[in-house]
Amino acid sequence: MQTDKKNKLFLVLIISFSVLAISMSFYFYQVFFSPNALLETEQSYTLKIPSNATFKKVSNQLYDDKVINDVVSFSFVSKVMGYQEAVKPGLYIISPKMTNIELVRHLRSGNQAPVRITFNNIRTKEDLAERITKNLEIDEDQFLSLIEDSVYIRKFDFDEETIMSMFIPNTYEVWWNTSPESLFDRMYKEYQAFWTAERKSKAETIGLSPKEVSTLASIVQSESQKSDERPKIAGVYLNRLRLNMPLQADPTLVFALGDFTIKRVLNVHKEIESPYNTYKYPGLPPGPINLPDINSLEAVLNAEDHKYLYFCAKEDFSGYHAFATNLAQHNANARRYQAALNAAKIY
Repeated sequence: MQTDKKNKLFLVLIISFSVLAISMSFYFYQVFFSPNALLETEQSYTLKIPSNATFKKVSNQLYDDKVINDVVSFSFVSKVMGYQEAVKPGLYIISPKMTNIELVRHLRSGNQAPVRITFNNIRTKEDLAERITKNLEIDEDQFLSLIEDSVYIRKFDFDEETIMSMFIPNTYEVWWNTSPESLFDRMYKEYQAFWTAERKSKAETIGLSPKEVSTLASIVQSESQKSDERPKIAGVYLNRLRLNMPLQADPTLVFALGDFTIKRVLNVHKEIESPYNTYKYPGLPPGPINLPDINSLEAVLNAEDHKYLYFCAKEDFSGYHAFATNLAQHNANARRYQAALNAAKIY
């Protein structure tokens, strides 16, 4: 009788333990393998984890933004998998219906999604700093402090006047949490990749260094928005350089004055004392007056070979220019354009 009671008690304990084990197993399975992310949507979520972020900050953000449904289970799995002590900053794409184990593995791996940065139509260092950091963790002031650091930029063999030519306008993929220094290193690599042996050879043929090509390209770009006309304009300036004639490029005066609202350059503007005044000083200015795009750089490297020494805007306001080989012809072209400006009341 006593033995039967013991057997029944043992059986009850076995059954209870089995039920408990099954329940616990089911619970842990649910915790690890049941969907817990973006249960109410089919759209992915972009998570930005700042540098030095804590696990609590990450979990709170995910919960507050309704990315995870159960913060307790997410925290538990994160603890078991060692993620709470190994948060990796960066930008991560979280897919709908991810389980806790999938989400933690994804974040713990540091498998970031790259960010695209695009910059063009840049005039100043401030413009560049704002545009290039727009989608990154670093802010424009951090980047600007480097680009204006004369000691730092010399390691790339540039100075305060030429540093802008290191940045080739294009679209690049970088990590969201890249540092300002890493971004500089990346842009320098892109600069080196652009200046192939073939392009360097073309620059040497026209008597310019890569930095000087950038400077001339910036002027050409300012002179015309018509990409098909830029090689001809580049040819004019190269002819002037060969003859040691002042470039007399109006955009360099606008840059020197720092007033980009100027529509017509007047004689008074030509009196400004600046190394960028190409009416006063022959040769190229010290550096680019904007960030020349690849089309403008190629226009200089593949400049047209002709005899033109002058050009001015056409009176039809088409955006194209009339070219001349002598001053008399140029003055006639200029008078027609000035008359058109006056008739249109553009001052």
